[in-house]
Amino acid sequence: MAIESRIRELGSRHESLDRTIQEETSRPVSDSTRLRELKRQKLRLKEEIEGLRARLH
Repeated sequence: MAIESRIRELGSRHESLDRTIQEETSRPVSDSTRLRELKRQKLRLKEEIEGLRARLH
C-alpha cells in the first residue's frame, strides 16, 4: 500500500502546483520563467504518478 500512499501524496502536490499555476496566470503580468518551471514540475509529478499506477496493474 506504500505505492498508493505515494500516489496520493504526489496527486496532492500536483493539484497544489495546478492552483499555483492558475494564480500565476491570473496575474496582470505573470512571470513566464516561473510558469515554465511550475509546469515542468507538474509534468514530472504526472509522469511519476503514471509510472506508479502502471506498477500497481
